[in-house]
Amino acid sequence: MNRLILTAGVVITMDDAVPRASAVAVADGRIVAVGDVDDCRVALPGAAVVDTGAAVLAPGFVEPHGHPLISGVATQAPARSIAPWDCPTWADVQRVFAEAVAGTDPQTPLWFAGFDALLHGHPAPDAEELDGIFGDRVAVVTDNSGHGVYFNSALIRQYAWDTEPPTDPVAAHYGRTPDGHLNGQGFELPVLTAVTGPLLAQMGDPLLSGARYFALMSRGGYTSASDMTYDPKFAAGYEALAAAPSCPLRVSMWEMSISETYSNAASFAAGDEWLTKAGVKLWTDGSPWVGNIAISFPYLDTEATRTAGIDPATAGGAQSMNYRREQLDAILDRAAPAGWQMAFHANGDLAITLALDAYEDALRRHRLLGTDHRWRLEHCGAGTRAHFDRAAALGVHVSLAPFQYYYWGDLLDGAMFDSAHGAAWAAFADAVASGACVSLHNDGSVSPPTPVVNIATAVTRRTRAGGVHRPDQAISLDQAWRAQTIDAARTLRREHLVGSIAVGKLADLVELTADPWTVDPDRLIDEVRVTGTWLGGHRVDLDAFLGAIGGADNAAHAHLAERKLKGCC
Repeated sequence: MNRLILTAGVVITMDDAVPRASAVAVADGRIVAVGDVDDCRVALPGAAVVDTGAAVLAPGFVEPHGHPLISGVATQAPARSIAPWDCPTWADVQRVFAEAVAGTDPQTPLWFAGFDALLHGHPAPDAEELDGIFGDRVAVVTDNSGHGVYFNSALIRQYAWDTEPPTDPVAAHYGRTPDGHLNGQGFELPVLTAVTGPLLAQMGDPLLSGARYFALMSRGGYTSASDMTYDPKFAAGYEALAAAPSCPLRVSMWEMSISETYSNAASFAAGDEWLTKAGVKLWTDGSPWVGNIAISFPYLDTEATRTAGIDPATAGGAQSMNYRREQLDAILDRAAPAGWQMAFHANGDLAITLALDAYEDALRRHRLLGTDHRWRLEHCGAGTRAHFDRAAALGVHVSLAPFQYYYWGDLLDGAMFDSAHGAAWAAFADAVASGACVSLHNDGSVSPPTPVVNIATAVTRRTRAGGVHRPDQAISLDQAWRAQTIDAARTLRREHLVGSIAVGKLADLVELTADPWTVDPDRLIDEVRVTGTWLGGHRVDLDAFLGAIGGADNAAHAHLAERKLKGCC
């Protein structure tokens, strides 16, 4: 039995009964006392006192909307990141391209993840451009949004698509030349799967790539996560990761509504504390960055949107809805009787309204109004106070995406949309004021797993480049910290286990370099850094975790490389 008393400069609990302390007593992975060392010794006589050396111990961060396993498969080695936070400019991207060509065997396919036309300031590449860079090397570039893929002629020839071009799948399409041949571009999930699946099967160990993303999330301070595009074929991979020594994450799953089994129950050998299926996920619209969100206001005709290939005449609007209302109703009617939490991806104002309309009628049909159902809205970039008030009245939780504002905020306000809509993107204050339960998320791999950046963005309304738009939509540090801990845990229905440091909960903790409440809000990102995490009273050892996965025979998990990439925000 593991019996420890952990100390730090200060213990910030996010528990109103004992907001601050200096020690935490842990037995068999659970918290048995919170207070000072003497209090903890009374509760746990004879326990060893361990000074963590941390300035702060806090509850481990909770990611209420992520995709940890498939994000690893799609973005970690052997894939190379060209995401804007790693490669801010197209020149940086080109350097990564050149290094990959020079540093790998000519027979090895090349995969680059994270292209963003808006932030890179470069049009989406096509086969002609990629041929000039890679020649006969097979190369593929995936869009950071998860909605686009770009590939060269060598890949087209390898797949025999030069002689037999594929037809467009349902709800997806390939770019084509005037004579009907592929032009090296494709859009939406079925095309991404067709282009990338065969390559992933040739490129290393997908389970190890998933483990690397687990480790990345842990370094950001996350101890609990969610998979919002769960497929039952991921189950064995998650079981293997959970069983590895020093696994750094607990994961809750939302199964995709495109699966045949989304209404079925699921159980995991690792146990509910590690892995659990929680609900069902749908996409009411697409991504702001590729022009397919359902909005009542137009995209602007600017250099930024023209470069990104977003045509204001056709982008946005009701035509960007992914479902008709009757389709949503049918999915809700199948899932609600099984007790699942529903989660609707909805960025545009029209998409949010559609989701709320469907929710309200389904909650009434299934006699769930007034119950603790915790159905969810995801992202809500164009959400308004009226939307959030309505969500609160229905008992719907709201999970916001600060990274959309942090990375794209200066473009949203004036380059993508008029200021009335773009400046108010991610309206944190309106969401919190509505009384809805509000959480913050990263949606990895669309943004790095950096919860402190989420919190700082919600508190300051400062973008990565330093811009501030609609400062009245900022929230307090306490509100933001709760949205990344205890309120995120509530959205996952895990507040009895995680999200605060309180007696009876799992000892899942994060070590920080400074007390956020003593730091200038504009310095939070620089001064509040993560130095380690604990799960169940054990300090996470990422070297042991990655070593165990990397040293195992993971051939049974090769199928992960063939799974559909996710559609993101």
